[in-house]
Amino acid sequence: MNDLVEKAVNFHGHLCPGLLIGVLASKYVLEHGNDFSLDEELAAIVENDNCSVDALQALLGTTFGKGNLIFRDYGKNNYTIFNRTNNKVMKLSVKARNFGQATLTREERLEQLLKSSPEEIFEITYSAEIPPEKAHIHESIKCDNCGEPTMSTRIRELREKRVCIPCYEKLNMGVFDIK
Repeated sequence: MNDLVEKAVNFHGHLCPGLLIGVLASKYVLEHGNDFSLDEELAAIVENDNCSVDALQALLGTTFGKGNLIFRDYGKNNYTIFNRTNNKVMKLSVKARNFGQATLTREERLEQLLKSSPEEIFEITYSAEIPPEKAHIHESIKCDNCGEPTMSTRIRELREKRVCIPCYEKLNMGVFDIK
């Protein structure tokens, strides 16, 4: 556990309860038939953008850059891990319990998490879900408004122009006109 915490802290920058939740999730994944993902052997769907996700990136090799980390903004501490090699899927969901935010100090919460096993922190289920597709490389298209190259799957059509999402949103709100 100490090696995992150290590696996660080196990536994240500091030790905090959120990071430890990610370390505990990663520990369970690594102890149950999974290895660090050098390419896209593992894929993770995370339902939050808190500190815990940094631990998954550092310890499991699931990253946005490789396309094997998918963020769904649900505000939940849920982590679904797909192993494309053995076709196993596990979901770790933080149990509904109070981690002492109101009564424990930060240091006491850290100590509590360091003493916990993943099974104490998470509801763990296995399923046969289909993993997300592997990452694709898409053509870049120049936005007809700002001129910035944009992934083709993120281009929007507006008034017979191809525009990036930020320009599309501004144009639809009337912030500025198409050049």
